[in-house]
Amino acid sequence: MQTDPPIRKVTATDDTLLLLERVRSGDRLAFRGLFKAHYPDVCRTIHRYIADPGLTEDLGQEVFVRFWQKRERIEVSSNLGAYLRRMGVNEALGYLRKKTRFQADELPIHLPGHVAADADEQLGVNELQGRINTAVAKLPARCRLVFELSRYEELSNREIAEQLDISVKTVENQMTKALKTLRVELSDYLGVLALLGVGL
Repeated sequence: MQTDPPIRKVTATDDTLLLLERVRSGDRLAFRGLFKAHYPDVCRTIHRYIADPGLTEDLGQEVFVRFWQKRERIEVSSNLGAYLRRMGVNEALGYLRKKTRFQADELPIHLPGHVAADADEQLGVNELQGRINTAVAKLPARCRLVFELSRYEELSNREIAEQLDISVKTVENQMTKALKTLRVELSDYLGVLALLGVGL
């Protein structure tokens, strides 16, 4: 059974609050709208960890099944999309715990999605992505997973520790190791990465 993001109160837009209230009251039409709006993003998040497209879709659907089942007591912590993506991360990690035990060759790597598309003309993003992928792929499996959860999913050290059943100190050590390695591997690109908002 997966552990969902903490149930906390949220500051949200009126539209989001209205949608959540409708879903909590059992409004299936509202839930279908929520599913249609957020399912692609949830699947993209899961696909960072699960290479199989069919399995990714199945796990994405399971996220919404659990959201519906718990609808009456769920309160989103930041915004609805972020909460559902976090559920997607939990679903993927739960699957990996059960099936792969985080084997290094089963953890796909992706460039963070917030890299600016308009940097193509100036810097050659394709080359940069290749270098980042190669550098991150060289990290040990646990070190790489900690880095991905921190930088790609924006989890806190404590949240990562809870997800992986390790101490916060271990998370800190793994992040230090990852960043030190990546700074060396990407030394020629540090200025570019800073400009694009990918801090190392």
